[in-house]
Amino acid sequence: MSSYVLAGVVLFFGFIIDRTHHYLEKLITLRSNVGSSKGELEELRKERIELKEKEEKTSKEIKQLKEKLSCVSENLKKLEKESKEKETKLETAEAHVTALQKQSSELLLEYDRLLEDNQNLQSQILVGTKKT
Repeated sequence: MSSYVLAGVVLFFGFIIDRTHHYLEKLITLRSNVGSSKGELEELRKERIELKEKEEKTSKEIKQLKEKLSCVSENLKKLEKESKEKETKLETAEAHVTALQKQSSELLLEYDRLLEDNQNLQSQILVGTKKT
């Protein structure tokens, strides 16, 4: 019976050693996974910091671009207003030129009429002086 007990104890210890070996392998695998997970976690933290820096930089650029856009919009409105004013002045000047052209043509017609009257009068004077 003592050999059965001894065999049982040996089997029991063999089973314990086998399970211990199995759990130690699992523990080693988990520790190596934890090490690689820590490395991945550190890389993710670095990435997160870089992304935050990029986000801050981008938001500053967006703010600057919005300010530039605002200035350009103001300048555009100002230039549109000036353009409308100049267009109004141009229309006024064109109307004035048209009126002056009309007046000039009327004066030219009057001048031609007066010139013709003058020639008629001079002819009459010459004819009258030749008769006397």
